[in-house]
Amino acid sequence: MPVWAEANIRELQYPALAADISADVCIVGGGIAGLTTAYLLARAGKSVVVVEDGDIGSGETGRTTAHLSNALDDRYYELERLHGHDGARMAAESHTAAIDTMESIAQAEHIECDFERLDGYLFTPPMDDHSELEQEWQAARRAGVMVEWAPRAPLQDFDTGPCLRFPRQGQFHPLKYLRGLAQAIQRLGGKIYGATHAQQLHDGRPAVVQAAHGPAVQADAVVIAANAPIFETYGLYTADAGYRTYAIAARVPRGSVPRALYWDTPDPYHYVRLQRAENESRYELLIVGGEDHKTGQAEDFDERFERLEAWSRERFPSIQSVEFRWSGQVLEPVDGLAFIGAHPLGRQNIYIASGDSGHGMTHGTIAGIVLCDLITGRGNRWAQLYDPSRITLRAFNELTRENLNVGAQFTDWMKEPDVDSIDQIAPGQGATIQNGWLKLAVYRDENGNYHRRSAVCPHLGCIVSWNSTEKSWDCPCHGSRFDPYGTVINGPANNNLDSPEEYRALLNAATLLLQSSASLSTNFLGRLLGLGMRVGD
Repeated sequence: MPVWAEANIRELQYPALAADISADVCIVGGGIAGLTTAYLLARAGKSVVVVEDGDIGSGETGRTTAHLSNALDDRYYELERLHGHDGARMAAESHTAAIDTMESIAQAEHIECDFERLDGYLFTPPMDDHSELEQEWQAARRAGVMVEWAPRAPLQDFDTGPCLRFPRQGQFHPLKYLRGLAQAIQRLGGKIYGATHAQQLHDGRPAVVQAAHGPAVQADAVVIAANAPIFETYGLYTADAGYRTYAIAARVPRGSVPRALYWDTPDPYHYVRLQRAENESRYELLIVGGEDHKTGQAEDFDERFERLEAWSRERFPSIQSVEFRWSGQVLEPVDGLAFIGAHPLGRQNIYIASGDSGHGMTHGTIAGIVLCDLITGRGNRWAQLYDPSRITLRAFNELTRENLNVGAQFTDWMKEPDVDSIDQIAPGQGATIQNGWLKLAVYRDENGNYHRRSAVCPHLGCIVSWNSTEKSWDCPCHGSRFDPYGTVINGPANNNLDSPEEYRALLNAATLLLQSSASLSTNFLGRLLGLGMRVGD
């Protein structure tokens, strides 16, 4: 459970869309990107409707560690290589502006969200040289970032050695901030609906978002702010890789760790901050994250939490007990910056925001700023940098490596299933099993009941794997995730795992068609496979 759940914010629950409705703009997604976009558009005089699959903040915004930083994980020397000097400067400028925007919104709307400014410290492991820090210091300064050398981070029990200090970074409580944004949106006339899965999207004027349970929203513009690029078959997901990242929140005596943001440089790297405990003055919570891996491509979940705790206790001996532990989904664009703007293949009046690159709070706020400007016709100086249509030739090697990794996952079709018999599945766990031609994902609930779904991801046909920590089915290709019963919880897939009956019917239909004509065209076969895998909308 994420640490933010401690606040028990009931105001994030909204009723489902009950009837057709129209607005100037419909936003799909109730996280930081969706609500910031809705708020800024409503403030600009647009009528807005937000539809969210679950509760507000129930996606990745509720699983962040909420570092508000212009010190970027992908490093300014790397952004400079990929996007040039001007691109790196605009990246710095936009992330700095995002922190300022969150601060000004919190002040203007009187949102009590624990916002505070503090320093951030970037350091290397003790035995490493400081060449990477030197390179980043020079590149960050060229990008216009405020940064300086410090002899060490202000930690009593852990000597980081020389490090970089980034002043005026920030942190807040993300769900308290979203609560305030949602209330402000409603005050400005906006409508918010929860428990509303956007099943289909039709572009044009008006564009239409069709909910799975029937009602639809008509709008002059639609923003897809669902973290992953759902509704897409054109391939943005090939440049937007899903990673799981892990976090713990440990109890420490109040004042035992100086309040700041802390980051190290290894791979996987670590990131650290403090959070005030709810209704408690004697201690606070030290939040530590790291141990990232490609979604669906690891099995050592518990060991990763153990390594994270061991790393933390070695450097922060004041830790008393670990109170929370959770994981989240990070979408890594191959060139380090989010995809924000008009649909890259020209779907009329459709806009997207995807690819947080480990900086979801600032990238989400940048999305709100850029999309509000584009939709209202003002234009935005950062729009070209974040344009989803951009082609970053210098990221070709990264793109190739990610997609070779994806291609390798299709060999899972040939792998042995996790178990030979469902009797081998423990209560509360899941496993893949072979049933004739069918590959099934079987979950055994705590009462011993079995729940069978297809193990084939409906996005592009990879075989899902069981995540024993999050109790989810994770796709190793593009990071789609499903709950134990097969309901989609992370895109780019936008459909649930098929039932065995649906799966069998699709395979039978494909077999009959292939038998009836040995000379099916490649194009028709591609359409058939696309139907079988339920790609797109």
